[in-house]
Amino acid sequence: MSDDLAWLPGSVDDPLLDAAHRVVEGVMRLGGAVGWVDVPDRAETAEWLAGIAAEVAAGRTRMALLGVAGRVEALGRWTRYPKETVAVNGEVLQVMVHPDARGRRLARRLVVALVEDARAQRVETLTLDVRGNNHAAMALYESLGFEVYGRLPDFVAVGDERWDRVLYRLDLRTADWPLRRHGGQPIGAGASVVRSPKRLADRWPDRRRPI
Repeated sequence: MSDDLAWLPGSVDDPLLDAAHRVVEGVMRLGGAVGWVDVPDRAETAEWLAGIAAEVAAGRTRMALLGVAGRVEALGRWTRYPKETVAVNGEVLQVMVHPDARGRRLARRLVVALVEDARAQRVETLTLDVRGNNHAAMALYESLGFEVYGRLPDFVAVGDERWDRVLYRLDLRTADWPLRRHGGQPIGAGASVVRSPKRLADRWPDRRRPI
């Protein structure tokens, strides 16, 4: 690993596993909100990374690894949504930086790389979520253009403690993207309307009432 960005291949060898486990273990020892409640052992990290590598091989996931002085210090990934109707979109997951490497703007470099890679893969919208107490992460994502689209109060659980789950989105589509956007209009397969003139007027005040 050079002082640069690399992408996880479709298989994982022992040196790569050790490098990833070091980051995961370091982050979790500080209580990082990256998917585990307790610090995973090497076997748990191996199972997690093998699953991601399989998704990489299938073309559904991309994991970035950021190296400094020959050592992996940060990693993160984006993955497509599994259902066919929403697989044009992706989710950013498990962005983490080893505690010894913080303060070097690695998280920013990592997220920028993930966004640009997703854009190159024609992902339309990226989403992510942040635990409500992680204000540094929220500031980072907002500085890169992510917008809050929702908040689930007291949704994240660690023991008897609860935090909000803050939901973010970043639209990667440009004005010339070849789409027909319908938003919430009752158009196309599965459309339905409420047979109440007042409710229709409230929902679509600037549109002709659907027949």
